[in-house]
Amino acid sequence: MEDLSRFKQTYFDESAELLEVAEAGLLRLTPGEVDSDEVNAIFRAVHSIKGGGGAFGFTELVAFAHEFETVMDGVRNNTVPVTTELVDTLIRANDLLGQMLAYAREGDPAPAGTTDGTVAALRRHLSGGAPQAQAPAPVPSAPAPAPVYADDEDDEAGLFGDAMAAIAAARAEEDPVPPGKLRWTIVFRPRSDLLMSGNEPAFMLRALRRLGDATVECHTDALPTLQNLEAELLHLSWTVTLIADADVDLDKINDVFEFVADDCDIRITAEAPPPVSSGTSPVTDPVPVAAAAPPAVAVATPEAPPKTPGADAPKAEAARPRPNGGGAEHAGLTSHTIRVDLDKIDRLVNMVGEMVITQAMIAEHVRELPPGEFQELLEGLEQLAQHTRELRESVMSIRAQPVSSVFSRMPRLVRECAATTGKEVQLVTSGETTEVDKTVVENLVDPLTHMIRNSIDHGLEGPEERERVGKPRAGTVHLSAQHRSGRIVIEITDNGRGINRPKVLSKAIEKGLVQPGATLSDEEIDNLIFLPGFSTADQVSNLSGRGVGMDVVRRNITSLGGRIGVYSTPGEGSRFVLSLPLTLAVLDGMVISVGEERFVLPLTNIVESLRPKAADLHGLVGKCDVMMARGEYVRLVYLHQLFGIPGAVADPTRALVVLVETEDGARLGLVVDEVLGQQQVVIKSLEANFRRLDGVAAATILGDGRVALILDVAGLREMSRHMDSRAPRPPSSPVAALPAPALEPV
Repeated sequence: MEDLSRFKQTYFDESAELLEVAEAGLLRLTPGEVDSDEVNAIFRAVHSIKGGGGAFGFTELVAFAHEFETVMDGVRNNTVPVTTELVDTLIRANDLLGQMLAYAREGDPAPAGTTDGTVAALRRHLSGGAPQAQAPAPVPSAPAPAPVYADDEDDEAGLFGDAMAAIAAARAEEDPVPPGKLRWTIVFRPRSDLLMSGNEPAFMLRALRRLGDATVECHTDALPTLQNLEAELLHLSWTVTLIADADVDLDKINDVFEFVADDCDIRITAEAPPPVSSGTSPVTDPVPVAAAAPPAVAVATPEAPPKTPGADAPKAEAARPRPNGGGAEHAGLTSHTIRVDLDKIDRLVNMVGEMVITQAMIAEHVRELPPGEFQELLEGLEQLAQHTRELRESVMSIRAQPVSSVFSRMPRLVRECAATTGKEVQLVTSGETTEVDKTVVENLVDPLTHMIRNSIDHGLEGPEERERVGKPRAGTVHLSAQHRSGRIVIEITDNGRGINRPKVLSKAIEKGLVQPGATLSDEEIDNLIFLPGFSTADQVSNLSGRGVGMDVVRRNITSLGGRIGVYSTPGEGSRFVLSLPLTLAVLDGMVISVGEERFVLPLTNIVESLRPKAADLHGLVGKCDVMMARGEYVRLVYLHQLFGIPGAVADPTRALVVLVETEDGARLGLVVDEVLGQQQVVIKSLEANFRRLDGVAAATILGDGRVALILDVAGLREMSRHMDSRAPRPPSSPVAALPAPALEPV
């Protein structure tokens, strides 16, 4: 029972991935632009879910998947036309298939009538595009073969192989292989319980027909009398003679039987084409290939014709698995991936984090050793630090996932929002392969969903309005991801009307979020949309109007140690920028001291550290202190004032200034007492263990056991803007007062 549960869990995990494959393919399925590879991928996904469900006895799931699969088979055969209504139905069917999987996972039966409506819709599409009755395949003039089968896998050169060779030779005499073609003879004998696994032999026979000119013979010798017939068992077998182009190779035939190899006996022979340069009779000796052990259907490559006219073509050695699993012919079957439970990865990440802390503690104590002594110990510790870093990077790469797993869900969302709002919307994505920690990926779905809905509902104009202002009828939403400064930056851009700032401000005043008569900058007005309960929608709809959405976005992003910014140009569109850490486990930081406190600055934010001269320091009256650095004025931020730390050095000429940079290029000068050194630190969520603090991204444990706060540079910038961060200056302070200049401080 334990093993069965494990196999079921694997089935459900793989089915979830197959559902994503099917949905992505369905969203790309459009009338007039049907990609056969895409259709086949959708069909295989549904077929695999159905087959696995049959193996575990999920009868309701199998029955519904069969209806879904039948329609997809009609699409593959061009007997069911692809329309917008069909695609909508198939998307609903895929959703319902996911629900059926959820019921099966929980061991609960689906409520009565769950699938009735969708099944009826599927059948309507199927009946509307039902194929015409096909004429029976022509029966070759060669004598009908006796249905001889070999149940023993070792019968590669025995009765079965001889019978196959005789059949192929007889046909070859009557009907030689046309030039440039190959003749394949496939004997397909399903096990009697094949139908119980949800597989349908007719699909495989149709698939063979699509590979070339196929003659199908049905063998009924094993069919019992009517009194003894069991309707759930399969008593038929088939011999297929396939005349195909030379590009139909082993892999393409293997693909046909990919999902039933465990439940069938399959024998395949391939006949080489006749030599075109010889005037003698064509060589038609077949190349017999016996069945290999499942799950692979092993087929030998067709032999080349002999150089000597009239000579017999050599027989290919049967491709059978070696007992030890070796052999070059099976090199491609080796799996290069394994499926590991996420809890095991999490435990590994936690252990690596503890190793980082322990290594930092050892390094802290080693600093107290007399200089010049214990050199070997110091060298060993340096190697340990390097190996710990490499181990940390390797473990983090295991958890890394491309954001495509999230981006792939957005076309469905755009399609539904466009239908709801009556707008024409085109989604453009880029950077889908950008990798980020799995925890971050999992928390991106809700924020992206809200922001894309907001862009479509509030940002994009309707088709007629866009035409009036000279824009294309279809609006565009661009979703992108990239690595920048050690973080992942995701942008959602639309080419709509932009934020209506007068309307936003008036709504905020109306709701009491802003005092009447208040003067706000454009940036401050734009950020009002993130306030709880704020909405500019005139009426409540399925998409917006209740004031819930963008505040959730900011809260979720902040909980991940990230930030969100909005940039809008009236009449041109809006851009939302999400900046998130690549991982929530470990980072490289610089430890600094302010008074008796210790802080950690992310190394990716640091530009340089310096001790400024008095001539480089200036005070903007009524504003803040600035420093001239590299030809530009940089705002000074006194950390001891922001966090109320006594005993810190207040004079920048006696302290140190650490120049830091945010993701958007803005720079700050953080006034600190001392820079203590670089260190790997383990990130501990402050919000989960305590509460959220402005200007703080997380916490960590230093080598001496003290807790240090990891600073959020962008958060410090916002804090400094909302308060006068100038330190009290004595008369002899080197910071000279200047009148407020025309330029705004950074």
